[in-house]
Amino acid sequence: MRRERRVTITFCSIAIAGMAFAANASAACKRETLQKLADTYVKAQTIGKPNLVPLAKGASYAENDQAMDIAKGVLAGPLKIDFTRSFYDTTQCATFTELTAATDPHPYVIHTRIEATSNGKKVSKMESVVTDTGDWVFGAAEHLAVTRIENWDEIPRDKRDTRAVIQAAADAYIDNWGNPDLPVPHGTPCARLEGRMHITTNRNPARNACDMGAFPQKLNVTNRRYVIDENLGAVAIFHNFPWLDASQPVDPGTQASQTFRVEGGKNRYIHEVTVCREAGCGRGRPPGAPPAPGAAPAAPAAPANP
Repeated sequence: MRRERRVTITFCSIAIAGMAFAANASAACKRETLQKLADTYVKAQTIGKPNLVPLAKGASYAENDQAMDIAKGVLAGPLKIDFTRSFYDTTQCATFTELTAATDPHPYVIHTRIEATSNGKKVSKMESVVTDTGDWVFGAAEHLAVTRIENWDEIPRDKRDTRAVIQAAADAYIDNWGNPDLPVPHGTPCARLEGRMHITTNRNPARNACDMGAFPQKLNVTNRRYVIDENLGAVAIFHNFPWLDASQPVDPGTQASQTFRVEGGKNRYIHEVTVCREAGCGRGRPPGAPPAPGAAPAAPAAPANP
């Protein structure tokens, strides 16, 4: 099913849902229950049966920050799924799933965040960042080739970071977009997977591969929603991405999701998927593509690294 390329920011509904989520966060869930919930979501998407998702009374569903009937979104059609990776947040009763459908006739890379009821068995809120052709440097095949060989295994108990440390490492990366002088704890090695771009080296050999160059202006990244899994050293952050989509107001921008693997307090892997209202977010040709004959100069692109 082809999704409609629309971008709508819904602050009020998200804020209300966030308050409900905070109230629910005091009741921890069992990891096994959250695993079952995430597996059910993947099965529902595989066969195109949204009614398999156990929605609680009053549950909300959104794609790219647009509230909709779950039966009318991407879940309404089956997908040939090549790879998934899920995080389980037992403190907040939440799950995250990265789903890559590279060999489907309509390729997708989808990030889905689920807030569960206090027992972890039903969905109270479900939101997905759904990317396909035309979204920021999209490339499902290239994404699949990298993500499936990365090591996101459970970290030994005595080497796990706390929730606060994991979140701080990820937040520093995004905060740096607004303050380029802010230090970011990247490990060595560190690798970024941004759409189809796999960045493992920096043009400046004195800097880490995951260091971002400065944007043309300082960015204030708002509306962050988290899923944190201490067992995996992982965190997913759903947020608004200012400036990147040239067809949208600078603030709040477009929809995006970042995922991080944190080891010893330092970022090891970073994944990004970002929605564009216009092809390539109106930023001209994607990195690495030659200009078309007679094409106008491209708009400034987001920095890959300095």
